[in-house]
Amino acid sequence: MTPDRPIAALFAGNRPLRSLEFFPPKDDAGVEALRHAASVLKRIAPDFVSVTYGAGGSTRERTGQVSALLKNELGFTVMPHLTCVGHSRAELTTLADRIHAEGFRNIMALRGDPPRGSTTFSPTADGLNFANELVGLLKNRHPDFCLGVGGYPEKHPEAQSHDSDLDALQRKVDAGASFITTQLFFDNDVYFSFVERCRRRGISVPILPGIMPVLSLKQIQRFTAMCGASMPTRLLRRLQATDDNPEVVEMIGLDWALDQIRDLVAQGAPGYHLYIMNRARGALALAAGLAA
Repeated sequence: MTPDRPIAALFAGNRPLRSLEFFPPKDDAGVEALRHAASVLKRIAPDFVSVTYGAGGSTRERTGQVSALLKNELGFTVMPHLTCVGHSRAELTTLADRIHAEGFRNIMALRGDPPRGSTTFSPTADGLNFANELVGLLKNRHPDFCLGVGGYPEKHPEAQSHDSDLDALQRKVDAGASFITTQLFFDNDVYFSFVERCRRRGISVPILPGIMPVLSLKQIQRFTAMCGASMPTRLLRRLQATDDNPEVVEMIGLDWALDQIRDLVAQGAPGYHLYIMNRARGALALAAGLAA
């Protein structure tokens, strides 16, 4: 099986990258819907795609299923997510070996969120506490893995301060991470300030901005509360004025995301990562807008 090209090599091409994120559906019907959406998205030729990793066992199994589908059927360069949640070191080593044997060479290494019903993260027996430990385990096991890690432009909700948050990010990079993908944000100044702070710390790896087009006000408010992101007052007022009309909300969200992406690329961001929620239409609309 031909191994994937490391994403780090794509960044070396000195052009803005475009990547998409999928999440594993809960059932076979959802997998078929994802297959259709991904087939449609082939036309915009993303540089790579990622597949999230849930806290539940069935979702974890579907991460592998969806990753294989995207890689083997559709020819994407795929970056599966892997988290510390619910796994011992031995289990993570076994998973790393399986991922490597299947030809994947890129992994998004995350600590992961607490399981549903929990508010704090607790490692399993002989498990890992932090993402930097997972990065170290994966690189020690397979040095040719290219590892991405998460970054929080507005600080991880559990971090005591911006400095301590950057300390944690530095440890992930020092352990072997090749690039950072940020959590969602809606103000580009937040991203560029984050990049500047990272550079002052000596964190020199590419920092890929994560963009989530607003498709639902309630949904985006739930996501921002979870990850500690803020929403500009101007955007919030525009969304609140829609009277929950889904088509108008989506139009506003896509327009805002399009402006963000244009400005990010113009100011030298290494590309953008779209959190598309398995929906092709928004990603296609953004691609069309950027091509205009």
